[in-house]
Amino acid sequence: MTAPFSHRLSEVRPPQIGLIILQADETIELDFRRLFPLDVELFVTRIPSGEEVTSETLAAMEDLLAEAAALFPRSARFSAVGYACTSGTAQIGARRVADLVQSVTETSVVTDPVSALVSACRAQGISRLGLLSPYVAEVSDRIRTTLAAEGIDTPVFGSFEVAEEARVARIDCASVKAAARAVAGEGGIDGVFLSCTNLRTLDVIPELEATLGLPVLSSNQVLAWELLRAAEASPNEAPGRLFATGP
Repeated sequence: MTAPFSHRLSEVRPPQIGLIILQADETIELDFRRLFPLDVELFVTRIPSGEEVTSETLAAMEDLLAEAAALFPRSARFSAVGYACTSGTAQIGARRVADLVQSVTETSVVTDPVSALVSACRAQGISRLGLLSPYVAEVSDRIRTTLAAEGIDTPVFGSFEVAEEARVARIDCASVKAAARAVAGEGGIDGVFLSCTNLRTLDVIPELEATLGLPVLSSNQVLAWELLRAAEASPNEAPGRLFATGP
């Protein structure tokens, strides 16, 4: 047997970001691989989630969040950690999400699509959003109430009325664009929000902004923007006007 090889440990650590994804989500991890630069380390863990999106299945994730976050590498020192569920955040509460994640991870920043959306709206001067949601009324209404508490009205609202999470990822880009145009066509808004991390939105944002003449935001876009700002990093791609405001 030979003697152990000598080795040195690197003292340089690139920015690290953690992402907690729903078990049923097929979209956000792929989107983030597109958006995140190679010099940012992205660590992903998943949390059990129901096959259908209801207030009950969303609330159930509160008891699982800390356990999911505890599966990140113990050596990780995160610039930020994101909980990737828009409706789950509205149900559980952003402060409670942050407390649970920070109880088991080393990070000074915890964010989510709702908190990131509020930040994005303030950065762009948006106070009246047209909201497009894939979900049934009780889930969508909770998001609207949460935004209203932050001073963001949603006077125009549309939904695909889908309960099954697996179907959300199958909604095609043409359907998203048509629905977003219909929502914006009602008028009286200064931005459009495409809600849900499982909805495929990155490729439709530039076209919609060009045709609607309004900022178009989505769950994955705003969450990536907020996380990259915390890491002081720039994206590989920058879909939409939002990335022109930061990081």
